[in-house]
Amino acid sequence: ANVKVLCIGKKSNDAFKRSSYYLEHPTITNNRADIIDKIAFFNVAEIAEHVMAAFAANELDKVVIVYNQFKNAAVQNVVAEQMLPVVATGSSNAASKSDYIFEPSKAYIVSDLIPRSLKTQLYKSVLDSNASEHGARMTAMHKATDNAKEMVRELKIGYNKARQAAITKEILEIVGGAAALEG
Repeated sequence: ANVKVLCIGKKSNDAFKRSSYYLEHPTITNNRADIIDKIAFFNVAEIAEHVMAAFAANELDKVVIVYNQFKNAAVQNVVAEQMLPVVATGSSNAASKSDYIFEPSKAYIVSDLIPRSLKTQLYKSVLDSNASEHGARMTAMHKATDNAKEMVRELKIGYNKARQAAITKEILEIVGGAAALEG
């Protein structure tokens, strides 16, 4: 398959460049590491517009967003969501096929609301990835703190045992010396 990759963020770009797929197919189209430094909707919307324009020009057959979905600080799930072409969701029962009057028109809704929705979908995925990264860092720092506390505890026990052994050895030497002098 002919796959193009647009990485948002330095880590994703670096990870993809180290992958075996990249060695065979160097297809990174752009690296937008600047977006992660200061996440703003208009920056992400610019990327979404670029992707939508490429899709409209038939340069892309399908657009899939792969990101880490934030569940909680300890759990992040890798998710792949199809961005384009837009797939219909929901039920297709007879009640949904009613004739509605749209204000504004259907054409306006499609031409305005769908691009906004796609921009929002990409923005949500960037925010989720950012929250996941912070959660993973927080969890890693918590584990590192716990490990450091355990190491300090073990070192204190080792130090106290060595100190106690040295004191015992000194007492035995003093007692042995006193016994030699007496006897």
